[in-house]
Amino acid sequence: MLASATTSTKTIRSTRVRVMRTSTITITNVILFAGVIVIAVPYLFMILDSLKPQSEIFSYPVTLLPSKPYFLNYQKLFTETLYLRWYLNTVIVATSRTLLSLLLCTLAGFAFAKYDFRFKKPLFIFVIATFTLPFEVILVPLYQLTQALGWINSYWVLIVPFAADAFIIFLARQYILAVPTELMEAARMDGAGEPTIFFQVVLPLLKPALAVMSILVFNNAWNDFLWPLIVISDEHLFVLNLALPSLQGPYGNEYGLILAGASLASLPVILLFVFLQRQFIEGLMAGALKT
Repeated sequence: MLASATTSTKTIRSTRVRVMRTSTITITNVILFAGVIVIAVPYLFMILDSLKPQSEIFSYPVTLLPSKPYFLNYQKLFTETLYLRWYLNTVIVATSRTLLSLLLCTLAGFAFAKYDFRFKKPLFIFVIATFTLPFEVILVPLYQLTQALGWINSYWVLIVPFAADAFIIFLARQYILAVPTELMEAARMDGAGEPTIFFQVVLPLLKPALAVMSILVFNNAWNDFLWPLIVISDEHLFVLNLALPSLQGPYGNEYGLILAGASLASLPVILLFVFLQRQFIEGLMAGALKT
């Protein structure tokens, strides 16, 4: 009887655990699905409205699907504006800033993680402290510096000032700390120099981390607005975040044209995440498991 009661109690407990686990998973999925709906519906409306004429965008009652795909918005975007040039400018700036940032930040993180040198800790604290400064604090001196260098209205002013972000240096250092020092010592014993160790030993082990940093840097560069607004006045050097507001007219707006431009502008960031999502998740999990 006692054994039977014990077995019954264990069965009830295991059933309760399964029910609670199932309930937790269900509630989590419902919350996540609701979040996806909240995020995806405005984006879906943007894409579908870009395929509608102006009169249909403001029709009542509101319709989700266009009665007939209206591709004239996209045609006018490429024939009546400098959209292709603006798109190319943004790709050049975002890609260049990402590549340069990955190089400089991983080098800095490598130095802070694996080398001992004078004032190492104060320098690292100083680097992290710069991350806490609002951009508005350094806006004026940064503008004066770039103006003195003659970089206003050039690609340089959009790329170089943000090529060594303090947060990316911190991320690089944290990931490189996990790289076994024994691998570096073995490479040195084989006659490898420090550049060889960095590029052939350390970097190949940082692929998930590089994916995380690439997405963060590229997304920030692609969505940058305030700094280009201040330092770029030449229409031929506009990036997309400057170009899209310029499509608004003084007496009226062609919302289909603006929505078409915004739809195309969102593609690179989405595609980058799609291609790097596996490495991105691995990088986040690796960072979460560090002690």
